[in-house]
Amino acid sequence: MTVIVREIRPEVRADLEGFAAVRHSALPFYLITPDSLAYDLAHFHPDARYRPLVAEEDGEIIGSAQVGLLHESPEPNQAFVNVYVHPERTHRGAGTLLLRAAEQYLASHGATRLLAWVLDEPGNRTFAETHGYQGSRSSHFQRLDLANGTLPPLRTPPPGVELRTAADFADDPRPVFELDAETTSDEPSDAGAELTDYEGWLEDTWRHPLVDHELTTIAVVDGKPAAFSAARTDGGTRYATGMTGTARAFRGQGLAKLAKNDSLHRARAAGYTEAFTGNDTGNGPMLAINKWFGYEICATEVRYVRELG
Repeated sequence: MTVIVREIRPEVRADLEGFAAVRHSALPFYLITPDSLAYDLAHFHPDARYRPLVAEEDGEIIGSAQVGLLHESPEPNQAFVNVYVHPERTHRGAGTLLLRAAEQYLASHGATRLLAWVLDEPGNRTFAETHGYQGSRSSHFQRLDLANGTLPPLRTPPPGVELRTAADFADDPRPVFELDAETTSDEPSDAGAELTDYEGWLEDTWRHPLVDHELTTIAVVDGKPAAFSAARTDGGTRYATGMTGTARAFRGQGLAKLAKNDSLHRARAAGYTEAFTGNDTGNGPMLAINKWFGYEICATEVRYVRELG
């Protein structure tokens, strides 16, 4: 049996479904659907040179790779390559072929530093290290049972604080963008990101099909967004927190916890049964908040880095 690697074909539904199925099997804590993948392919910023790859064996997609440049990073020439093979189709060479093709593509676009997320399991870590990658920081995936778990009770916002949804900002999302940009710049990361392109953010984030404006809660102080918990949903039973953060001037007041609790309660009322989130293992405050909500760590990823040249 021969394994081949090729670019995904956005117009072919089977490709979108195959890619999403591999990701879901290998990483069930991450939300992706064929429609969200199609949207990414159509709307990813051109500077990212986004190029998903698939590994195919006898017509079956058994592996996938997300490949592109980290165009929002203040440090130039950085790129990402995240390779996942279906757990029942490993040891066929698909991972190596995907990684080799991704590295060649990224090098041709000037990338000199490659970053890859790898599940913290012996086989996966050995694979990364064998191919010249070195381990760096790590991140926990966390799961909350919304159907059977007990959420903290809702509480009344303090004086001067109002809870709204992202849908309330549909006519002018810029204040939400400004809050997202500030919190994103402070998020622990190997690469860092600076959100400066409002129109690009509208395409990449605000209009993304997984983003749920009705379940995204924003704490507003004096008419200005001060903290938020961004919700993503898969149209089925799974809900995920895309980002929870607070503007610097309002930190230490419990506003992020207030917003996230409101979002989780409304997600459960809407019929979602599982909630997922992820945090850098060094992000103690957010890990403590999620533990307070009842989240449990279900997997850990390690960021691996390779310097080209």
